[in-house]
Amino acid sequence: MTFKKTTGALLLAGATFLSGTAAAEDTIKVGVVAAFSGPFADYGKMIEGGIKAYVLQHGNKVGGKRIEIIVKDTTGPAPEVAKRLAQELVTRDHVDFLAGFGLTPEALAVAPVAEQSKTPMIIMNAATSIITTKSNYIARVSMTLPQVSGPMASWAVKNGLRKVVTLVADYGPGIDAETAFKTNFIGGGGQILESIRVPLRNPEFAPFIQRIKDAKPEAVFIFVPAGEQGVAFMKGYRERGLAEAGIKVIATGDLTDDHVLPVMGDATLGVITTFHYSAAHKSAENQTFLKQFAAANPGAGRPNFMAVAGYDGMSAIYEVVRKLNGKMDGDRAMAILRGMKINSPRGPITIDAQTRDVVQTVYVRRVEKIGGELYNVEFDQYKEMKDTGK
Repeated sequence: MTFKKTTGALLLAGATFLSGTAAAEDTIKVGVVAAFSGPFADYGKMIEGGIKAYVLQHGNKVGGKRIEIIVKDTTGPAPEVAKRLAQELVTRDHVDFLAGFGLTPEALAVAPVAEQSKTPMIIMNAATSIITTKSNYIARVSMTLPQVSGPMASWAVKNGLRKVVTLVADYGPGIDAETAFKTNFIGGGGQILESIRVPLRNPEFAPFIQRIKDAKPEAVFIFVPAGEQGVAFMKGYRERGLAEAGIKVIATGDLTDDHVLPVMGDATLGVITTFHYSAAHKSAENQTFLKQFAAANPGAGRPNFMAVAGYDGMSAIYEVVRKLNGKMDGDRAMAILRGMKINSPRGPITIDAQTRDVVQTVYVRRVEKIGGELYNVEFDQYKEMKDTGK
């Protein structure tokens, strides 16, 4: 496989480049647009790590063509940069697929590029419901926030929680998460004491955590972007005595992201989340994925849900190329993606034929220690969940 990385200038990161017209005709190009530097750098790295794992396992040729990955760094969240990079990929690099998109604002900015050029666009993380409605050439293999937030509310009501404060990041996915949770929780007889929205960039959690403590809820429902923000929130939760005050934490799985959970500390023990993937998921497919990820990404740590979406996104791309025998056409590619079933490390998933959004099992998990390490351990599930936010 050929990997190209772009951060202004073109850098070499893999095998020797193919060159010339003949080489181009023998190549399927996948342009991966995501943040590889800046505060959300792990998003791009995890997605790329999953892509590398899939290619290592399945080889770098499919449908008689060689797969070439061209990686573009948005430094995100930077919608205008994402759009410019996608336009370059389509017009200059002549990519056959656009992929990646860790952040919603960047995915929304690129949607018109995919629509105009009829380039299939595979969403590998961005989780706002409306994304797939913005172009007929978008398919999502990751998740949406309503898809995983609604079940959390249902589980909370079922298990006797009645008074909750919500805290979410103030952008599309956070608002989607808040709306879905509140709809299901209030509909089940629960009461929302307060709804708090925090900035997407570098939020200072201390005053918000104090507001939660002062409201005296039974639990706080959290959505913040995976990574450093989850670490920061749980640190504040511990230091300000919310656990001692009897305030439980319930959240989407972003909070206890597998990639950072090992360093989050015992304050996370017992945190309940709903999500579509855990590194502790018990299946042969997941064991294979974990091994392939480690082999393809030495020293990268534990893979998370973005890595799995990168892996599954490549599975979808390979299937399209295989069925088209390497002869790419945007409309025919989308026809194949509609209704596609993938036997994922997270469990079986389907790309809905109408919405082009992912349908999958959402798991209820509890942070526990296994062999001295923290993991999200699944103990309940909601099967065949569709996005409910459109």
